[in-house]
Amino acid sequence: MGSASPLKGFTVRRKNHELVRPARPTPIETKPLSDIDDQDGVRFHISNIHFYRKRPTVVGGGNDDPAKVIKAALAETLVYYYPFAGRLREEAGRKLVVDCTGEGVLFAEADADVTLDDFGEELQPPFRGLDELLFNVPDNCGILYSPLLFIQVTRLRCGGFVLTYILNHTMADGAGMVQFMSAVAEIARGASAPSVTPVWMRHLLRARDPPRITCAHPEYDPIPDTSKPILLPLEHMVCRSFFFSQAEISALRSSLPPHLRSKCSNFEILSACLWRCRTAALQLEPDQQVRLLCIINARSKFKPFPRGYYGNVLATPAAVTTARKLVNNPLAYAAELVMKAKSEVTEEYMQSNADLVVLRGRPSVNLATAYMVSDLTRSGFDEVDFGWGKPIFAGPAISMNPVVGVIGFYIPKKNSKGVNGMVVPVCLPEFAMQRFIDQIEMILSKVESEGDEGDNDFSLNLRSAL
Repeated sequence: MGSASPLKGFTVRRKNHELVRPARPTPIETKPLSDIDDQDGVRFHISNIHFYRKRPTVVGGGNDDPAKVIKAALAETLVYYYPFAGRLREEAGRKLVVDCTGEGVLFAEADADVTLDDFGEELQPPFRGLDELLFNVPDNCGILYSPLLFIQVTRLRCGGFVLTYILNHTMADGAGMVQFMSAVAEIARGASAPSVTPVWMRHLLRARDPPRITCAHPEYDPIPDTSKPILLPLEHMVCRSFFFSQAEISALRSSLPPHLRSKCSNFEILSACLWRCRTAALQLEPDQQVRLLCIINARSKFKPFPRGYYGNVLATPAAVTTARKLVNNPLAYAAELVMKAKSEVTEEYMQSNADLVVLRGRPSVNLATAYMVSDLTRSGFDEVDFGWGKPIFAGPAISMNPVVGVIGFYIPKKNSKGVNGMVVPVCLPEFAMQRFIDQIEMILSKVESEGDEGDNDFSLNLRSAL
């Protein structure tokens, strides 16, 4: 387990931002988003950060300035992904459409007076100085009539660099953004065109006519009356990252009964564990409803789904129980709830979800009493190579915003000892963080000491939390 980066204040000298337009003329047209794209819960900006080491050699005498290389590749990539260079507006029924105008995306280059080593031995969230590394122009950061993508390349004193980008989430999900950035990277390395042809086809996730809800979607349901509605207080939040090796995941797996061990994925085991520990740490009312929302890439649920589609194909199925049941039952109870929720996602579920969005006025999923988890271990962010090699860290740029307290990203990473695993940033109110750390350490120490002995019930140690 790690802590906040030791990096202190540093200076970033950012040049004036500019609009990068497609390198050649592109179609001037209007493209509607899908009804999964334009629900309220997706109308916000997501941000990512990549750290790269100095390039040892410049192949063929090429440009050694990452900002210039990426900027040129970006302009070429926008020829293929030209909707990113447009602007969003609303039509009747709050329907979002992209006016493909070729206006461009915002780009900035910068220099920082620090090295990669200054970010700490364990390069992981939260990153100090993130506001300087993330490019944001307040007058241009709306959802409508604003640039859809902001990119900053910050050169470091050691020759490495930091790439950050802020994306209007309605345009793409994580898989779509990896596809786009991989295309930029391919062209930066010398390709003449992306190896994966982008596909729009947003009609595939449009509501039916007439729309009809055919599946249960508890993620949108109101929370039963409670004396203590829980949306975390942002003014007292702290953020820490926790590293889980495969050995620790295996130790958690050993605590499950034999019939679950081979069925339960790493994602399901870890989500069950974190959900329980987080709930105990928050000390909710025993009968308070709690939910785990799993962010699922549903592309594989369609037979087939077009390769190259870069819009949102996300489902957020919910596991639902009470705080008392979650904390006082063995880990297997939570794991089975997570497995069941994930199994609900089908092609029909996604169509029903699109219909619900239209029938209910494009609502957000209900984040009250919820913990949301997203598995990025196979997302491909850590494979994006602009010619400087793969990033030494790539993942969400964790900052304090209304969503960060309820979402856990599982980010692939090697720790400082070279051990493969995943890092999970966790943001909680200050009063709950130490209890959360204690719960995690207690669980791992218990399952590791008891070994493979069947269903190791550590619920008694948690029961005092409620």
